[in-house]
Amino acid sequence: MQLADAIIGATAVVYGLPILTRNDKHRIVKDIQIRKFRMVSRVRIHITSFEPAYIKTHRTGRLKKKIAVANAILSECRLCPRNCGVNRISGELGVCRTGKHAVVSSYDPHFGEEDPLVGRHGSGAVFFTNCNLLCIFCQNYDISHMGEGHKIVSEELARIFLSLQSMKCPNINLVTPTHLVPQILSALEIAIDKGLHVPLVYNSSGYDSCETLKILEGIIDIYMPDFKFWNPDVAKALCNAPDYPKVAREALKQMHGQVGDLLINKEGIAERGLLVRHLLLPDGLSGTRDVMRFLADNISEKSYVNIMAQYRPCGLAYNVPPLNRTLTDDEYRDAVRAAREEGITRLDQRKRVFLLRKG
Repeated sequence: MQLADAIIGATAVVYGLPILTRNDKHRIVKDIQIRKFRMVSRVRIHITSFEPAYIKTHRTGRLKKKIAVANAILSECRLCPRNCGVNRISGELGVCRTGKHAVVSSYDPHFGEEDPLVGRHGSGAVFFTNCNLLCIFCQNYDISHMGEGHKIVSEELARIFLSLQSMKCPNINLVTPTHLVPQILSALEIAIDKGLHVPLVYNSSGYDSCETLKILEGIIDIYMPDFKFWNPDVAKALCNAPDYPKVAREALKQMHGQVGDLLINKEGIAERGLLVRHLLLPDGLSGTRDVMRFLADNISEKSYVNIMAQYRPCGLAYNVPPLNRTLTDDEYRDAVRAAREEGITRLDQRKRVFLLRKG
């Protein structure tokens, strides 16, 4: 301290500055310490950025355990509520008609998704082939029902994830992933080691087992289920799953419990949370008001919801009135009104072009 005092005094003499008292010195030191603290604080804020949930899960060794648990399920498959019980590892097929390996139809930056997923470079969509729900009107009927796609191993799927990230996609959007959770987790481990660092979007039909969703806790950043029907009779007629409404309700509770409401960063990109889709069907078959009331009362009034009006007859729908037509303007407006009346006001505002019919 004496040496420091001497240096300060000598410097003052050389430059013609006033000699500092001990109180002056303490004040200056304190000021420097305050400035240093503020500078460090600013740096901390600057370098603190979003980290996908799966990074920590991998770092702590829990990802390997989740992979083992998920793969074990394949030998007597109960990944989804169908509970087929088939040995997919040995080649047996259940409702999803998928064996040991994932089947991918296509992958690319997709600009038709919700605004918080798209950004400037498009959501990194991976379209998986086959499905565990199999709606007769599926808008991707050739993929879900006809099985168009190619089998790939985990290393190839990991390369797809990394390729989409290299195209500056703000997320990896797993489209129809329910029946492929083990394969996705195995690929994820490989991709993380090679630098994957964008959020994972679980884009499902909502027909998801809570047990499988629990495996995904700490893996998925954004859940995006489609709550399709409220009426069990409608669900039975359109996808042979009368338990769909009950399953979807429990699945959404589990998803929201893991990730909460949708969080969007200052660039307008979603980083974590629940985003609910609701595909409108003709004649109110989707049960929109009941679905929205459930979301407001049992999930959150802050739920981010996309009421989708792009329904068009696909697959077997051409032969099933009223599914053999598109929506009317009034049907869409009534659905949005019902959502707002039930307390759901955080609606996706993406401007889209639909072939809506006059009443």
